[in-house]
Amino acid sequence: MRIKARLAFAAAAVSLALAGAPPAVADSFSADQREEIGKIVKDYLLTHPEVMQDVMAELEKHQQSVEAEKHRAAVAENKATLFSSPHQVVLGNPQGNVTMVEFFDYNCGFCKRAMSDMLDLIKSDGNLKFVLKEFPVLGPGSVEAANVAVAARMQDPTGKKYIEFHQKLLGGRGPADKARALAVAKEVGFDMTRLEKDMNSDEVKTTIDEDMKLADSLGVSGTPTYVVGDEVVVGAVGLDELKAKLKTQPE
Repeated sequence: MRIKARLAFAAAAVSLALAGAPPAVADSFSADQREEIGKIVKDYLLTHPEVMQDVMAELEKHQQSVEAEKHRAAVAENKATLFSSPHQVVLGNPQGNVTMVEFFDYNCGFCKRAMSDMLDLIKSDGNLKFVLKEFPVLGPGSVEAANVAVAARMQDPTGKKYIEFHQKLLGGRGPADKARALAVAKEVGFDMTRLEKDMNSDEVKTTIDEDMKLADSLGVSGTPTYVVGDEVVVGAVGLDELKAKLKTQPE
């Protein structure tokens, strides 16, 4: 079995090597030799198509490793803005020894389903600092809702009233936009006169711009996307997976 596996990978390796070989190496074979080698590799791959599955699996693992390294470098480069920006929402324990960041959009269906994961994590871990980053990429309504949310955050630095607003807006039915976000803010009890004024402030623009640039630096393209330690976790992976990621972080 080991011999077969070695032959399989050798055949695939030869095929890839010949395809991308430098001219000097390729020229060391005669035209007849190159043709014969090509036939051998082709015949083997046709007889053993599972080899390509093995090669593709290895290639995917390599690509994932490269992507993870890029994420680690980007997180390190943007650490201060990512974890300690004055323009972000902090829920849970602001002095927590472990931080999780979530990029979200109020119109993202996956974010809606993942909201319970965030609430469960905050409730079960008193040392968790949970940071929310606005990433309104699903249309004008998302941008409007994000503007209202930032203005709401400006009134509530503790996050106690904000989290109620966040739950109602993200968890409600129908698309999120300015009108709906304002209705939720009024229901929660925010100062609406101040909120309407703050929506047009430099702070709102600065916050959204910062979050969008940060997402771009990290290669974030969809929501929800989490950052735990130096790892970027894409998608609504579920509560168990998020807990497992947190357990790997040093306290």
